Amino acid sequence: MPRAERASPAANQSPPSSDQRERPSEKWRATLGALAARRWRALTPAAPTSAWWVPGRVELLGKHTDYGGGRSLLCAIDRGIYLLAAARRDDTIRVWDAVQGEGISFAGKAGAVPGAAAWAVYPGVVAQRLAQDFPGVGGGADVVFASNLPPASGMSSSSALMIAVFLGLAAGTSILEQLGGREQWAAYVAAVEGGKAWRGAGSAAGVGTHGGSEDHTAILCCKSGTWSQFSFCPVRHEADYAAPHGCQLVIGVSGVVAQKTGAARAAYNRAARLGGAVLEVWNAAAGRTGTPLAATLNDACASGPEAVRAALKRARHAEFTAPELEARLEQFWLESAVLIPAAGAALTRGDWNALGEIVAQSQHAAEHALGNQVPETVALVALARAHGAIAASAFGAGFGGAVWALAPAPEAEIFRAAWQQAYCSQFPQRAASSQFFLTAAAPAAARMT
Repeated sequence: MPRAERASPAANQSPPSSDQRERPSEKWRATLGALAARRWRALTPAAPTSAWWVPGRVELLGKHTDYGGGRSLLCAIDRGIYLLAAARRDDTIRVWDAVQGEGISFAGKAGAVPGAAAWAVYPGVVAQRLAQDFPGVGGGADVVFASNLPPASGMSSSSALMIAVFLGLAAGTSILEQLGGREQWAAYVAAVEGGKAWRGAGSAAGVGTHGGSEDHTAILCCKSGTWSQFSFCPVRHEADYAAPHGCQLVIGVSGVVAQKTGAARAAYNRAARLGGAVLEVWNAAAGRTGTPLAATLNDACASGPEAVRAALKRARHAEFTAPELEARLEQFWLESAVLIPAAGAALTRGDWNALGEIVAQSQHAAEHALGNQVPETVALVALARAHGAIAASAFGAGFGGAVWALAPAPEAEIFRAAWQQAYCSQFPQRAASSQFFLTAAAPAAARMT
């Protein structure tokens, strides 16, 4: 299917109904809910008291911008986690993965035991932090979850698990009300994951990554049939755009593991650290001139990047070279201040050709300035465009993971198969671990019972 210019659908065309868009989510909720229920019955005779659906997410634009106070363009997807939970009378927390057939048990205040399943760190960190931040609220619980999110693939399977466990443990307590609305829930779980303080309370051990709240915001706040724009530090909803009409979102999972708690963590944290280093240089320069210090990289660039760029050229940093710092600044500014607003304008007028070029600029900056791409994700983007994708980009933390592509809806399944075949021919060693599937902009996390 060769790439070709396409006329943009009329901007006033209405998107498919929410019922149409929610149907895949409903199918997965039913399938995974039944699997979780079977495991629950084998685990305990007591009935679950809450059930939650927690989706994965796609970062359409906004590569490594959230923890710098920048913007992201996001949607939830129709794959996710179904979780059942019920409180216990003791302090024991039992969590069972119904798909993998693995379970863990630990005292809530202590966190997950060392040497448990790799995923155990996530519910362990959540339980330990809730016990610290909300003493006397909640306690032990039985939890069963079933997920069809490809792990360590950029769709936030780990953040989704943390959110699902958080919701399951918080249900029936005052925790959700104490935190406030969903944006505050997202910010809180992001703080838990990153080991950061929350509203004056002390910090605690997270999972070891230095990220922001983009994943959590998308999972908890996005809407069906919608691409949503947020800015961060703090979380602010800025705009909603109807998902491109007549187009289909297709995901290509590279098969290169991008596990936040694994070998990719150091590379991920280095990219995050670069943004912090740019802010350090700016604040050092600002302090010498009496300029107010900036809390985030976005604050530093409030009047444009020129002054920050000049400070970087004059400064020396103990960890990074000036070109590295300058490249990170340019990537952040381009992504957050230029490309995302331009993408919103293109979505509003239904100009998919313009959207494709905007997304291509974001991918180019990821490859050449941010430096978080691997040969497989670079190839996935190029192959998607060569086979007719309107737009394509890697997403998530990087250093592996997945690529999203936007294809004309009538040709989406043909495109998916051709994209998969081309990728597996180029990277046969990744064929067994790669996945290619259609998805949609789906509803956010929701309580089922």
